[in-house]
Amino acid sequence: MKVFIVHAHPERRSLNGALTDLAVKTLTDAGHEVRVSDLYAMRWKSTVDAADFGPAASDPLAVVPDSGQAYESGALAADIRAEQEKLRWADTVILQFPLWWYTMPAILKGWVDRVFTYGFGYGVGEHSDTRYGDRFGEGTLQGKRAMLSLTVGGPEGHYSDRGINGPIDDLLFPIQHGILFHPGMAVLPPFVLYRAGRMSSEDFAAAAERWRERLLSLEETEPVPYRTQNGGDYEIPVVRLRAGLEKPGRSGFALHLAE
Repeated sequence: MKVFIVHAHPERRSLNGALTDLAVKTLTDAGHEVRVSDLYAMRWKSTVDAADFGPAASDPLAVVPDSGQAYESGALAADIRAEQEKLRWADTVILQFPLWWYTMPAILKGWVDRVFTYGFGYGVGEHSDTRYGDRFGEGTLQGKRAMLSLTVGGPEGHYSDRGINGPIDDLLFPIQHGILFHPGMAVLPPFVLYRAGRMSSEDFAAAAERWRERLLSLEETEPVPYRTQNGGDYEIPVVRLRAGLEKPGRSGFALHLAE
């Protein structure tokens, strides 16, 4: 495999850093190629501005068309182009981060904002009364696999079906479905470590073994069965799930699972 890890934690000696280091060693020892973007070490600029688009930037700035024009003309900032090339190179993408305030750290969201430009991450394909673009299962990154590896401060029960924070799958839906599946990547089930700040050395040893097992089975892991947008389950162009396709009792984000 060609694995691209996007690492987002300010302390390289953190649990997240250990998971990234373990992933690099495990995968390379198994004969796979690995590239890492350590966003804090790179001092990644997390805000979109006119400098991202070079001569394609308009005044006033229009982010969507300007980013598309810059992408098509090769005028995107060099750091954006470098990250897009890593995504093209990879067949598997891992986002490694701590869950902060129910989502990814700002620097990682800024990586998405700047790298997933119009024409690359979205705005791809035909938009008509019968097809609403190449997205949610299709798109520029179709054929690649992606997975979230994250640490969570609270215990697992807080992120369960009746937990105070809501189910972890619901919290991760905007990232897994809205960011990774949107441009076409198949999304593997996440790897989640709970009570990250209270892990003993024994806890970490057990977690490290589970992480190794997940990494070595990536090629065989079945993805989350999200429904493809243009596969017939949704009414086009309203992109609304057709009535009666869901399993009895399903609602919310779970409606978009085909199984």
